[in-house]
Amino acid sequence: MNSLKHNDEGFTGLEAAIVLIAFVVVAAVFSYVVLGAGFFTTQKAQETVHTGVAQATSALEPSGPVSVKGGSSANVSNISFYLQLAAGNNPVDITKVGYTVSTDRMIKTVQGTDPAVNIFWLKVISAGNLLEPREMVLIDLNADTMGFDASTMTTNDRLSVEIKPPIGAALPITRTLPAALNSGIWYDVY
Repeated sequence: MNSLKHNDEGFTGLEAAIVLIAFVVVAAVFSYVVLGAGFFTTQKAQETVHTGVAQATSALEPSGPVSVKGGSSANVSNISFYLQLAAGNNPVDITKVGYTVSTDRMIKTVQGTDPAVNIFWLKVISAGNLLEPREMVLIDLNADTMGFDASTMTTNDRLSVEIKPPIGAALPITRTLPAALNSGIWYDVY
């Protein structure tokens, strides 16, 4: 009668092994999903940091003095300054850069293709309108064409030029105009 007795002691080890394998497989799949999500999140965070740095820093920087040319009635007829790429930045299409010129009495904004903006390339490495590393441009803004006159930009005024590249932060330049402006004479302003 002992041989007819149901004995399942041998099956408990096999069942335990199957359950253990099932737990290991489920844990492996779960860890794969968690690691994949973690890597994806890390990559997105890295992209966000790089984009944030690119947006927070300006792609352009001034190089050299800011100069103004005296107009016929003690006003400013031209504003000129040099621009180059900031270290480590990608080339910038100089015709897509915006310029906002302001005083206490007036504010005007123009794009790089506006007739008031004259672009003079000082060192050209590549063709086209891209400002690349080791290149420099002289930007000459015609204040008369923009609508500034003796009542809106004259002696001792505070002059601000904000340079807005297509990508990156705006670059502000603020200067005080000299106490005297003679017609046709260039002045470096500080």
